Amino acid sequence: MTVNLSRLEISRGELSYFDATPEGEAKGTVVMVPGFTGSREDFLPMAPFVTAAGYRLISYSQLGQYDSDGPDGRDAVGEYTIAKFALDLGEVLDRVAPGEKVHLLGHSFGGLVTRAAVLNDPTRFLDYVILDSPPSGQNLGMAVDMTQIPELLWAGGNEALWKAMFGAFEEIFPAPVKEFLHNRIMVTRTANIAGIALTMNAEPDRVEELAATGLPILVVAGEHDVIPVDVQADAASRLGVKFEIIAGAAHTPNEEKPEELTKVLVDFWGGAA
Repeated sequence: MTVNLSRLEISRGELSYFDATPEGEAKGTVVMVPGFTGSREDFLPMAPFVTAAGYRLISYSQLGQYDSDGPDGRDAVGEYTIAKFALDLGEVLDRVAPGEKVHLLGHSFGGLVTRAAVLNDPTRFLDYVILDSPPSGQNLGMAVDMTQIPELLWAGGNEALWKAMFGAFEEIFPAPVKEFLHNRIMVTRTANIAGIALTMNAEPDRVEELAATGLPILVVAGEHDVIPVDVQADAASRLGVKFEIIAGAAHTPNEEKPEELTKVLVDFWGGAA
């Protein structure tokens, strides 16, 4: 496996990304999109397993996320919408896999971004995996009221969000993990966090639209996900697709159970092909 950590230019700025390639010719390219307060690093634990299965794996930090460019301040909140992030994904594909159909995965908020990209042009994708992502902004299961996040941020900065989201259980993280997660939130553009909170909260249920594309789809959730698992199972049922549970995982099977998740994905990619 070779992993290249680099940056790519799209019309709205430079994004950080990684490109993990297997030994020998790849069976295909997989693009994974992170969620709220996430980054490309969320999928690095999967790279050894995905490349060992023969696939090229690419992930990037979305605009305003850790180590990527992005405007900031109250006036920039409107730059961070699902529709605009979906267009960014199209540009990323043009750069990293021009003319190639890819396997697509979206995690959490990234699932809403990737869904919009699929609805924009389903012909760009071989198949689509929805990982720990709600069918709408009304099914988040979050302890924090998303509509209150912007004012929380403007009043107390990103540190206030860290305390609100992670303060109750931050001690469970090993010190290096806690340090990285805390630093990542602190350097994420405040407008990105505020904008995502608002656009995610307003996102409607688009399951029927997605089903109409005819694209092969798989829905996956951690057994103990914060987003209600029954809501995700219902979305899979309405899509008419398989719903997989990753035992022992919570909201980030890609980090908690990367080998087990990869096995489920490889089985799906092989069947979809």
